[in-house]
Amino acid sequence: MKPIYPLFAALFLVAALPAHAQQNGGNTATTESEEESNTTETDGPRRFWQASLSNGHYMVALDRISNISMHEYLLDGSVVVTEVTIDTTGRALARFYYLEPLSDAGGRDEVSRVVDKGRELLDRAGQKAGTEAHNMAQKTYPTTTHAGTIEYRITDKRDLDALYGSLRKAWETGKGRKLTIK
Repeated sequence: MKPIYPLFAALFLVAALPAHAQQNGGNTATTESEEESNTTETDGPRRFWQASLSNGHYMVALDRISNISMHEYLLDGSVVVTEVTIDTTGRALARFYYLEPLSDAGGRDEVSRVVDKGRELLDRAGQKAGTEAHNMAQKTYPTTTHAGTIEYRITDKRDLDALYGSLRKAWETGKGRKLTIK
């Protein structure tokens, strides 16, 4: 009898990682380090940094930010999470994250094909239901639901890089910025 663990791992990846947003359509490069992203950055309200995303809006006073970070970690042994966090002197912690199957990061073709097919199926289901599930933060109650945590899922790593660059620039210079992710 063949072990079925790889099948369960592949199904987990398909369920946990909905389709990526269009990665190359209508891109506008607005950061120095990124060749293409779905972001535009403009001057924002004085003393504030804000982000407008398809799944919500976030705004913070620059003098209330106590630290920012961008880091990666492995979730449940199968998902690489790249995350930007904004800690403030208030009660809320903002998290912007991008999920990538370990198979994509490692280049394992067989599992990647299964994951891609699953993404395609989830995309079609979302279109029929009229939702953009691939843009929504992924939570499992009560494990990932925390009071005071504001979460946004970013579906293109280049956009997350642009978000961190915009945030860092605004915080370092004290000049308001507004980042829009299409």
